[in-house]
Amino acid sequence: MTGPAVPFREIVLKVHSRCDLACDHCYVYEHADQSWRTRPKTISDHVVSRTAQRLAEHARTHALPSVTVILHGGEPLLAGPARLRRVCEEFTSALAGIAELDLRIHTNGLQLSPRYLDLFDEFDVKVGISLDGDRAANDRHRRYADGRSSHPLVLKAVELIRQDRYRHLDLGLLCTIDIANDPVAVLDALTGLEPPLIDFLLPHATWDDPPPRPDGSPTAYAEWLLTVFDRWQEQGRPVPVRLFSSVLSTLSGGPSLTESLGLAPTDLVVVETDGQLEQVDSLKSAYEGAAATGFDVFTHSFDEVAAHPGVRARQLGLAGVSETCRRCPVVRSCGGGLYTHRYRSPGGFDNPSVYCADLTALILGIEDRTAAATESPAVRDPDELLAAQQDLTRTLLAALHDGLDGSGGEAWETAWALAAEVESDPAGQTGLDVVLAHPYTRTWLLDALETVRAGRPVEGPPVERLAASVAAAAVHAGLDLTVPVAHRDGRLFLPTLGEVRAGGAGETGTALVRADGEGFTVHTGGGALHIARDEGEGPHWSPVRRLAAGGPGAVRAAGGPGPVPTLVLDDLDPYRSCFGAPAARRFSPSAADSWSASLAAAWELLAETVPEQAAEAAAVLTTLTPLTGGEAAQVGRHGYGALGIAAGGDAHTLATALLRGFRRTKLRALAEVTDLYASDGSWDHRMPWQEEREEPVPFSRLLAETYERVALGLFAPRFLAGVPQALDMIEEAAETTVDGKQLLAVMRKEINGTHGTSGRNGCKTDVERAAMR
Repeated sequence: MTGPAVPFREIVLKVHSRCDLACDHCYVYEHADQSWRTRPKTISDHVVSRTAQRLAEHARTHALPSVTVILHGGEPLLAGPARLRRVCEEFTSALAGIAELDLRIHTNGLQLSPRYLDLFDEFDVKVGISLDGDRAANDRHRRYADGRSSHPLVLKAVELIRQDRYRHLDLGLLCTIDIANDPVAVLDALTGLEPPLIDFLLPHATWDDPPPRPDGSPTAYAEWLLTVFDRWQEQGRPVPVRLFSSVLSTLSGGPSLTESLGLAPTDLVVVETDGQLEQVDSLKSAYEGAAATGFDVFTHSFDEVAAHPGVRARQLGLAGVSETCRRCPVVRSCGGGLYTHRYRSPGGFDNPSVYCADLTALILGIEDRTAAATESPAVRDPDELLAAQQDLTRTLLAALHDGLDGSGGEAWETAWALAAEVESDPAGQTGLDVVLAHPYTRTWLLDALETVRAGRPVEGPPVERLAASVAAAAVHAGLDLTVPVAHRDGRLFLPTLGEVRAGGAGETGTALVRADGEGFTVHTGGGALHIARDEGEGPHWSPVRRLAAGGPGAVRAAGGPGPVPTLVLDDLDPYRSCFGAPAARRFSPSAADSWSASLAAAWELLAETVPEQAAEAAAVLTTLTPLTGGEAAQVGRHGYGALGIAAGGDAHTLATALLRGFRRTKLRALAEVTDLYASDGSWDHRMPWQEEREEPVPFSRLLAETYERVALGLFAPRFLAGVPQALDMIEEAAETTVDGKQLLAVMRKEINGTHGTSGRNGCKTDVERAAMR
């Protein structure tokens, strides 16, 4: 086993080893491991003190910001208020100044009273209560030894903790599933108590001692849970359900929210009443001694326990599950199931979960039921993607302002106040949107944010860019607003508009930019210079150029107010140098005309061959920056809508590069606003078009190349070779999220037409079959 052990962030402290109930599904008393019989009933002061010291030592060694201590049993309340107070005092004192302490207790609730809750309020101990549903469901297993019902007293405990003075201590309800119970009645009973959380638990079982399945269905537990899920949806999700939230999170690319699912390494250790250190408690269901480590708090550190082979096995993530699980497309959500549930003698834990079929059916069932509601509209709708990108840029701008926290100086604060003034006017808001949508605004923001996060001062051009952006927005909107803008080396650049010669070479200063209906005026110490709308190249003004709408190859200035024109040829913006190859210097008018003519010919070829892709690219691409070398079309560190273009090559070569570049920039834009995949690099994939000698690639590259080839294949069919197989690989890959599958559907539609289907739910069309030949 390679890599350092994962430090423990959570300990389960057994404060009492007996219970006042006789639940017949209890893994402590009713399953294989009966070691409870030889343990002290109550934890001693010495064990409490030593455990607290060990945890403080561990937290200090690993600089843990917080640790969780769960008081457990048996029934922990049987330890009594005095003993529990001692536990709380010891751990609070030991962790003071080292790590934040999160104290919790899991109880059956029978002994819960104001006396306990007042103690828990004093030490902020959160309380989780076990309840299996209504009275019929709860009493199926959770009874006293003489058969009496525990339900009335548990309800009394729940009502007590719901009181205003204790509600902040309520962790929620833990419910062990029994498929003999009515799932709707169980959920209704639990949600009716308005807990902050419901945690459904599969009953502990192994391949040697499998869970009951009265009708023999291999997915009986999934069917039960999906009925609960449907009812939960029907109720409007009134209470968070950890199991469902975890599946929804992982389907969307997020983390697992429970130890029983997902691939996150375990970070939990158990301390028994005698000070013995054990692995997770549920292992007692597997066999006698399964949880034992041979360590104790008196002679062993938590680091020694963390290095124990049994503990390490549950920290390996994907490498710790069976080969069958590693190949399964839902393993990222189920994580192979709870470690205990994988046990089968004599082979041990190298198996899928005994609930494998249930977990697969549950995850796919939740995905089918929620995909439409959880999918990001940005994947299918180009307008939604543009809106999401604009929101992201505004979020980054706000983050930069917060990160500067006044350190940007007067120039920044003045520009920020003027931005608010521009934003308050409808036309100004539109003008600001135009400037913020400029791809190199994103480059500026990311560079400045990195500087802030590195703790370095942000000054000079990164601070001054905001004022230039506000001035450009005011010009676009035609607002009567004066904005002080810095110029350096005599050059004053207004994003999306152009560059004004505001002084001599080497001269630095501040000019006042004021918009009007005819253009804008720049006031400097040397006088005033007025720039008219659509003013061409001159000694004091270099406009950003764009392809004219009137015909291919024509170039005109982009200096006037109004919408950002399509296909800006930006060879001026100081932040345009964000590609692999250097950005070209300012073109002469004749060179710009020649360069644009080549580009227009390539674009015309795209429009004729792949009109849908060309139309979308035309609606999205706003900025083309000439490069001095490298690939014909490049994507760099910028916002959505820019490409770096190297001149040269015939129209077909340039058209291919433009299409490839657009797909790259779109995929990156999607990845910035939604999760298309998760756990990238955990699996390797051999792309169908790879040579045998080439190394397998991570999912991100498989997706990126497939996404490019789908579009390129419509332009030049040779690129379609291997694409259908790659689409099938993406569909069956564990990394693919809900939004990734949505993008997969878009790609299938692109190559198959609106009626074509492929993969799990249909047959390949003629296009795909032809591509496979």
